[in-house]
Amino acid sequence: MIGSLRGTLGEAGLDGTVLVEVGGVGYRVLVPPATVPALGEPGGDIVLHTHLAVREDALTLYGFARRDERTCFEALIGAHGVGPALALAVLSVHTPDGLRRAVVDDDVGALCLVPGVGRKTAARLLIELKDRLDVAVAGLDGASGDADGSRPGEGSAPPARAEVRQALVALGYEPEEVRVALRELPEGDDVATLVKAALSRLGRAR
Repeated sequence: MIGSLRGTLGEAGLDGTVLVEVGGVGYRVLVPPATVPALGEPGGDIVLHTHLAVREDALTLYGFARRDERTCFEALIGAHGVGPALALAVLSVHTPDGLRRAVVDDDVGALCLVPGVGRKTAARLLIELKDRLDVAVAGLDGASGDADGSRPGEGSAPPARAEVRQALVALGYEPEEVRVALRELPEGDDVATLVKAALSRLGRAR
């Protein structure tokens, strides 16, 4: 099994398809689309941690900048009904730590930020991933804040913040914009005030 590739970046597509040239051989690798900008320009050195998917009609390499991303990818594709494409989509929205935090907090809304994931699928994934992701080892057992704005010791995201997240998603903001806005919200549980603060933050960022 091919566990990693170290070589030269030949080309990179916005769809997440990259070409890694190793010893005169070019390997086509699929990576999370959000990873592509971090790979640098063609001709640069690159290291990817890989997972080889074997099917009757194809051998497909999936690559990740961090070993932890590959671990999460393998946990995701081991869940019922989750294929590689959906697993890559999850990792394009959530970092490994963000995914583990969502699992710890039973945060259905966080997984619903992934295109194609509804509430039923998200709820089922949270249950399955608890057995597949070692959240305790990662230090995400409630001791620190998360990417969705919850504070230390709070456990799951407060209802007010969940409503703010839903409002921002409905307004068309991207998942990364939503996460940053929620993380920087002031204390409080008044939804209207929090939404106003989030929109102000997003307006300055744009």
